[in-house]
Order: sequence, then structure tokens, then C-alpha cells
Amino acid sequence: MRIALAGNPNSGKTTMFNALTGRNEKIGNWAGVTVDRKEFAIKKNYSETSEELIAVDLPGAYSMSPFTSEESVTSGYVKNEHPDAIINIVDAT
Repeated sequence: MRIALAGNPNSGKTTMFNALTGRNEKIGNWAGVTVDRKEFAIKKNYSETSEELIAVDLPGAYSMSPFTSEESVTSGYVKNEHPDAIINIVDAT
């Protein structure tokens, strides 16, 4: 099962990806740190199923009508790859 992490730039998608997967992908407090999608298995202690769960970290996008190359990556993945679930990461500050 593929779970896409989507949301505006700099909203915490990669931070969530790192927490779920145990990875240490680069994060920053500016837009454009993630420019391509990343996929990695979610740590087993977060899943009670034997099915492999894959987290997909997507570049930030304000819209599914792409204006930037990063938005094109996100829009293309959501529209063409059909992830099993999409989690919209929202910055609550």
C-alpha cells in the first residue's frame, strides 16, 4: 500500500516521512527542499498488518494545476500513479 504525503511547501511532509520511515532526508524552513518524490517502507512498529506500507514524500504543491516543476511532480504522481491513500500535511502555525 502506497501512502502519499502531500501538502503546501514547507508544511512538514519530509519531517513526517522521516518519522514514519526512520530516514534522515534533508529538511529546511524554506520552500523547494524536496524537488522529487521519495519512497521508503514505513517502520513495522507503525503497522499492525503484514502488508508492506510505503510512504511517498512529495514536493510541496499549492495546486494540482502545476505552475512549477515541483508541482508537476506532485500532480503527476497523484493523477497517474494512483496512491492507495493521500495524507494532506497541514502547517497549523
